[in-house]
Order: sequence, then structure tokens, then C-alpha cells
Amino acid sequence: MEYRYGLMTVQWDDEDRSLVLIDQRRLPNRLEYIRCRSHEQVAECIRSMAVRGAPAIGVAAAFGLALAAINSRARDRESFMREMDAAFRLLRSTRPTAINLFWALERVMGKGRSAGSVEEAKVSMLSEAITMLKEDLDVNRRLGDHGSSLLNDGDRVLTHCNAGALATVGYGTALGVIRAAREKGKRISVIAAETRPVMQGARLTAFELKHDGIDVSIAPDTSIGLLMARGMIDKVIVGADRVLRDGHVFNKIGTYQVAILAREHSIPFYVAAPLSSFDLKSRVDEVTIEERAYDEVVKVSGKRVAPRGVRVFNPAFDITPPHLITAIVTEKGVLEQPYEQSIARVFNPS
Repeated sequence: MEYRYGLMTVQWDDEDRSLVLIDQRRLPNRLEYIRCRSHEQVAECIRSMAVRGAPAIGVAAAFGLALAAINSRARDRESFMREMDAAFRLLRSTRPTAINLFWALERVMGKGRSAGSVEEAKVSMLSEAITMLKEDLDVNRRLGDHGSSLLNDGDRVLTHCNAGALATVGYGTALGVIRAAREKGKRISVIAAETRPVMQGARLTAFELKHDGIDVSIAPDTSIGLLMARGMIDKVIVGADRVLRDGHVFNKIGTYQVAILAREHSIPFYVAAPLSSFDLKSRVDEVTIEERAYDEVVKVSGKRVAPRGVRVFNPAFDITPPHLITAIVTEKGVLEQPYEQSIARVFNPS
């Protein structure tokens, strides 16, 4: 597939009938790829964060379900759908917070349910996953174009976690906005918060921006307040793993405190998210916040840095309330407060 933007996180090898993923656990020291030929392998890549970022997880899961279909030896439709249900449940169980995962699986599964035969289901499920891959590139390109108007020439932009090419198929949401602004000739420099404990900002955001020749610096999460107080940050832009119908945003842990600091220092705080990341059904208290492994906190690069026997809190996400968010950037345009109304309009245009 022709692609001019740089890193491709998710690729389909049609000749080999396999899914190719960048192994993000190896970055930034090694750029390595994983080749998945089964849905079980895809599920493990999602669970272990070899692939991460809500849009990338969604597309990878879509191909996981397509691989389950391709590999099925079932001859009758009833047996085939039992296998698909099992694969669906496995992939769905990998991570609980990012809504794109569930959206993508339902979309591909719908093709299987509506097919008249096993062979038709295999073809249509794979075709849908390939369509979703192409759509992700297009959606994020349009999202970036809309968001680029929010950035001025010379802006110093803070981002938290990684919402770039590595979190999507290959362009990015928050970093897609920055890329689009750069393509329009604006000089943009980026400060990447390190994003403890897994260091997605230091490892991934810094890696891909440096890879694409975009000016980037790394700052400890704990330094953000000082940098803002010194006038070193003009805008903040982050991604989202889930956006509720009233504008509550679920994103990487630490986003909420960055939003509070931005409000305190009168700095615009933007969220960039495709419509596939929106959840119009759930309330805040109904969304599961993923709790991750003990070792992520007590170890750094495999070396223990905390005493044995201590308890650990390791939530992967937090919730930023809508009153702290200046605007939400989507592929359909920039949404402003009140979000319950602007989000409803974009999903139900009159």
C-alpha cells in the first residue's frame, strides 16, 4: 500500500494472509515487526501492548477477527459462527477501556452475521477490515486538517502519551493535527510528556516525531506545571480512548491533571478523536478503567526501583470532564461546548 506519511503501525500482507504490526514494546531502541497469522496472536499483541492506541487496537482487532474467519475449517454456517463468537469474545477481552476495540469487532462481526455462506463471510469480513484500515488513514488525515487551524505559526505544543502514527494505522490524531499544521508551513515544536509508567511519550511520541523530522523535546510528567508557569507551552493537544456523549474524555492516566494545569494557566486544551472513539451510550460510572500490572510501576526497564511488599495503584486511564476541554477535534470538524449538543449534531445532522 502506498503511504507517504512515514511509519505504518498496522499493515495487511495479502499475499501471506497475515497482519504485520510494529512491536511498540521494542521502541525506541529497535524498530521491529510482528507477523500475526491467527486471532490468538493478535489478541496477545493487544493485551501486551505490542500494539496500542485506540484506533490501532480497533483495526488490529478487526483483522484478528478476519484471521479467525480465514483460518476456520468449519463447513456449515452454524459451526463457523460459533468459532467467530469465541474469537470475538477473546479479542474483546484484551483491553476494557478503548471503545474502538468494541466498535471494530462489532463492525466486522456484522459482516459475518449477514453473510449467506461461510465463504461469503470470510471474504466480506476480511474486506471490511481492509476497508477500516484505509478509512483510518483518511479519517485521521481529515481530522488533522480540521485541527491544524487551531495551531499558530511558532506554537509550542504539549502532548501527553502517544496519539500519533503509532496509535493509529499511520497518521495520528493529536499528532495528526501537528503533522497537518506542519504540512501547511507552520513552525510547530512539541513537548512530549514522558507518560509514566510505560513512557509512551518518551519512547513513542519522541521516536516518531524525530523519525519525521518534527522538533520535539521530552519533559517529565511532574514538570508540566512549571513549564506552563514559565510560559513555555502555548497549546495542549491529546488523543482519547473514549469520548462520552456529554464530552467526558477517557485518556491515558495523567491527562486529567494536565487539563487542570492548562485551565489554571489559561492554555487551550484540545482533544483529537475520530468519531469511532465516541461512546454515545455509556455514563461515566459505567466505563471500566483498566488496571495494569504491578511490575509496570515498581520496575523500570526490568530493574526493580521500589521496595518489595508495597501496594501499587496503576490505572491506565483517567477521566477529563468537559468543562476543562477547549474543543474536540474530529474528522467532521471542531466541536465546541456545550458538547452534549455539538456531539449530538455531528452524529445526527439535520
